[in-house]
Amino acid sequence: MADTATTGTAAAVQNQEPLIRVEGLRKSFGSLEVLKGIDLSVNSGEVVTIIGASGSGKSTFLRCLNLLETPDAGHIWFHGQDLTAERCNINKLREDIGMVFQGFNLFNNMDVLDNCTLAPVTLKKMSKAEAEKVAMEHLTSVGLEKFAHAAVGRLSGGQKQRVAAARALITNPDLLLADEPTGALDSQNTKRLLVLFDRVNKQGQTILMVTHSSQAASYANRTLFIKDGIIYHELYRGDMSQKDYAKKISDSMTVLTAE
Repeated sequence: MADTATTGTAAAVQNQEPLIRVEGLRKSFGSLEVLKGIDLSVNSGEVVTIIGASGSGKSTFLRCLNLLETPDAGHIWFHGQDLTAERCNINKLREDIGMVFQGFNLFNNMDVLDNCTLAPVTLKKMSKAEAEKVAMEHLTSVGLEKFAHAAVGRLSGGQKQRVAAARALITNPDLLLADEPTGALDSQNTKRLLVLFDRVNKQGQTILMVTHSSQAASYANRTLFIKDGIIYHELYRGDMSQKDYAKKISDSMTVLTAE
């Protein structure tokens, strides 16, 4: 049963037309049903976090939203377009939905800067010079401007995670999907990345983030708990301070894990 203290920001966003709306989403791998009928709406400008145990369906859900995985049933509407329809423009979708992968998904045969400029040059048709300028701004935001020409294979896991985040933001997507974006980061760089996400959200970007961290989730307007392929609990931040919201999330994680 959702805990819906829908005051302040939460009440406001509920009255908007959703940026992305999901109904009855199902996905199986062989005989294993991973998603069992997910329903969700996310409004423009929201930050929504998803928390759940490993294997609960979190990453599969994100990958279905940008069609990296094909849903078996259900619908996904983005900007009012049904992405499950046959004529969905995948390239346009890749422009409008950015993705920070848990496994980084960087190209080891390219340096850091080329990894970051590939999408804006090929999808948005930016000039190489413009793409490099924007890329350097984002690499600076994550503290990696000195590594622009470094070989990806020489980076640590945390550095790769930050490159992946910078790369996802360069096309200025309407929706950012982030799968455990702080999982490989120390506390200092976790805060740096979350502050960056907070800044781009204040500039109008919508964020849907999978995390195990109550600290990361506390930056959200709303937190969803997923278990066995369904969303079974929901928290709204409302007028709570970030510190109080983080504690409420942590307490909920403890109680719900024990159920």
